[in-house]
Amino acid sequence: MPHPHHHFQHHHHLHSPRGRHMGEEGGPGRGPRHHGDGPGHGPHGHGHGPDAARHLAHKRERMFEAGGLKLLALHLIGQQPSHGYDVIRAVGELVGGDYQPSPGTIYPTLSYLVDMGHATASESEGGRKRYTITAEGEQALAEQADALQLLLTRLARGKDRDARQRPPQLVRAIENFKMALRLKMAGDGETALSAEQIDKIAALLDEVALKIEKA
Repeated sequence: MPHPHHHFQHHHHLHSPRGRHMGEEGGPGRGPRHHGDGPGHGPHGHGHGPDAARHLAHKRERMFEAGGLKLLALHLIGQQPSHGYDVIRAVGELVGGDYQPSPGTIYPTLSYLVDMGHATASESEGGRKRYTITAEGEQALAEQADALQLLLTRLARGKDRDARQRPPQLVRAIENFKMALRLKMAGDGETALSAEQIDKIAALLDEVALKIEKA
């Protein structure tokens, strides 16, 4: 097993036990995946539409380049033993907005930390794995304290910027809308939506979307 000093190197790069560079998405030699074509290519014009949303998500993911996500995950399980979902939720809270890392990113990252000896995984209720930092992991965190603080500062600044760009009134209204729609669509049997209701709701959504674009 490599000496702890080599596990979080310059620019937060980690290396696998075989010495191959591990990319941000957890695979040997792979860098972060790119999503979409950036803003301005969606059906709604510059800065809008699904491409713009993917561009924003990609910008958030870039904050974790060069091993930053591994460092952050180790920091989080160092605060308390956690399941993978706990880490996903905690990262989402640190980044802010509606961002959440995918399970396909977090679980390989946690498995990698276990392989490196920085964490242990134990079975807990429901067969889920609970990840706990090891003494070697604590030493690696201590050696990268400055890099971790820089990453946390960047995340906090980005979260504050997102909060200013996402008025709470609109966030509340959107969540209320999503809940109402979810409840309507959850009906079953006698409470299931009829074809007439579906057409009516779809027409309302189209009308609201058009009004928002013109507002």
